[in-house]
Amino acid sequence: MSISRRKFLGWMGAAGVVGATSETARAASNKQFKGYADSNAVLHDMTRCIGCRRCEAACNTVNELPAPERPFDDLKVLEKQRRTTAQAYTIVNQHFPDGSGRPPVFVKKQCNHCLEPACASACFVKAFTKTPEGAVIYNADVCVGCRYCMVACPFDVPAYEYHKALDPKIMKCTMCHPRILEGKLPGCVEACPTEALVYGKRDELIRVARDRIHTFPERYLDHIYGEHEMGGTSWLYLTGVPFASLGLREDLGNKAAGEFTSGALGAVPIVIGLWPVLLTGIYAINKRKEKIAAEEQAAAVASAVAQTRDEAEGRLKAAMEKAKQDEDAAVAREVKKALEEAAKARQDTGQTGSGDEGQA
Repeated sequence: MSISRRKFLGWMGAAGVVGATSETARAASNKQFKGYADSNAVLHDMTRCIGCRRCEAACNTVNELPAPERPFDDLKVLEKQRRTTAQAYTIVNQHFPDGSGRPPVFVKKQCNHCLEPACASACFVKAFTKTPEGAVIYNADVCVGCRYCMVACPFDVPAYEYHKALDPKIMKCTMCHPRILEGKLPGCVEACPTEALVYGKRDELIRVARDRIHTFPERYLDHIYGEHEMGGTSWLYLTGVPFASLGLREDLGNKAAGEFTSGALGAVPIVIGLWPVLLTGIYAINKRKEKIAAEEQAAAVASAVAQTRDEAEGRLKAAMEKAKQDEDAAVAREVKKALEEAAKARQDTGQTGSGDEGQA
């Protein structure tokens, strides 16, 4: 038997109350992870980006995503600020940061692949993994669809397949991790015609970025975005204008996500610990209801069969009685008819005998 959403949420609320009154739990995210040494990263030099959207096209092809409504060579889409979606792991936005009429600055947005990912620290089923190669990947097989990752991500990246009712997933950039394992470049990096995207060891890319800042101080801000933000990311940015004017948050600080999510999600393991018990109880209740329903159905069927049998027997008895009555009536009619015929025969015989005597 089905359970209403309202009833299920009510049970979950009860479980939350029980958890809240129990001993304070330690969140699964309390253990701090500072990333893998010698991991890889991507450096995005915005001073070199021309907004061609070839990175978007390559991402679409490599990840076999649905074709966009407007083709990738249509640059008018840059006039509107966009975000990543379940059908687009990366997008390019254009910004006019100072309104001075200078050429726009193009910013490629995708998962930043944090050294200590907020999505992973918030996920109690470990659906997200920070790989030694630098990418943050997702395992849909263990995901329960809670979407805590979407709330936790400071960069507003994970997207949910709301259009899929049966098997929705969290969708985001994987830094083309399968290609990396094959020794290939991420699709967007390989497609970039101006080398605005460079892939390599994170430590080496930081050195490259610092060298560019030192060599061309008039071109760059003395800040590598992602070196320390949120504990550091595997996607690094260089530009010559304030990052906040390009849609990149400058209020995140340098603490890793786990330091924030561990307290906020401290009660989650309590509920998750109760989850098997809750589901077992729901299963038992369902089974009990199914058993009672089956018994009631069997009783109803037996009653209907008995009633039908009794009615059939009653109709048969009435039919037999009527047949008996009809048979008795038919016998009586035949007997009466036979008696009447015999009497008439005697009468006819008597009349014939009287006539013969007179003639003699």
